[in-house]
Amino acid sequence: MNIYVGNLAYNVTEEDLREAFSASGDVSRVSLIKDRMSGESKGFAFVEMPNASQGQDAVRTLNQRTLNGRSMKVNEARERESNQMR
Repeated sequence: MNIYVGNLAYNVTEEDLREAFSASGDVSRVSLIKDRMSGESKGFAFVEMPNASQGQDAVRTLNQRTLNGRSMKVNEARERESNQMR
């Protein structure tokens, strides 16, 4: 299950996210999105959990939870919309 995590404090690390999400189960990947030019965090990330029920538990328990002083927005990631005309 791919999970979107938004409203992150800019000092949150991938390890911080891995630790928070591992309380709900296995974490296969954490991708903290960074600005290409500055390398600074853009304030959101994606966390991948191989077990859907553990992922849903993480969404329930971590949404609105404070991490490094900011309340995270956690929900199931949506597929990216295609820019192609149909």
